[in-house]
Amino acid sequence: MLKKYPESIRIVLKNYPLKNHKFATKAAIAALSAGRQGKFWEFRDELFKNYRQLSDKKLNEIARKLDLNEAQFQKDRKDPEIVAKVQGDYREGRNIGVRGIPAVFVNGKRIRNRDLRTIGSIIEKEIQKTKKR
Repeated sequence: MLKKYPESIRIVLKNYPLKNHKFATKAAIAALSAGRQGKFWEFRDELFKNYRQLSDKKLNEIARKLDLNEAQFQKDRKDPEIVAKVQGDYREGRNIGVRGIPAVFVNGKRIRNRDLRTIGSIIEKEIQKTKKR
């Protein structure tokens, strides 16, 4: 879809750390910290591969594996701006009814059936609506 409609689609990823996952908030903060060094997606992928073993030690191992500047990574993990971003994303999700992940929205409408064909069809319809305006 992005390739087909690069000017019409914007993907927004929000952090919604599950409260029942002990390291979810720390992991979200760590991923955003890695993002400051251009490695958000790589860090996120590693988090999902290792989600059952997450710990402070594992977050640091992932940072080393990705060749992050460790001092900067540790500093960014404590940055109030990053912490506030994760907390704000979580609050925003709660306010719009998110209770679990993944949660998918298209033009502010929640999509409960998350298969790609359904999402693609909904996106196509939304794009057609905007072209008619």
